[in-house]
Amino acid sequence: MNKFEVVLIFNPDLATSSIKNELDNFKSKLTAQSAQVINEENWGLRELSYSINKFKKAFYRFLQIEASGQIVKELNKELNQSENLLRYLFIKVTDHQELPTKLNYEKK
Repeated sequence: MNKFEVVLIFNPDLATSSIKNELDNFKSKLTAQSAQVINEENWGLRELSYSINKFKKAFYRFLQIEASGQIVKELNKELNQSENLLRYLFIKVTDHQELPTKLNYEKK
């Protein structure tokens, strides 16, 4: 199993319950394929550096997962189909960053 850090950027017009449903679907797809979510962090509504689909803000979620590279490839295909997700990023790491992250400190 490889270690990945995942950032999901959601549409700012979504309700909190919709974001929770999207995350639950993402996590269930991971666990169904024997991957695990190690940690999760809510970065909240943040300003974007540039507009994405005419949005200037978005909801950010950060996850640390352990999964095989094949699972990540399959998830990429599914995440591309999601209308509620503006962007996503998978980064392979050797060790997971200690939480809370610096971005979470800046929010407070």
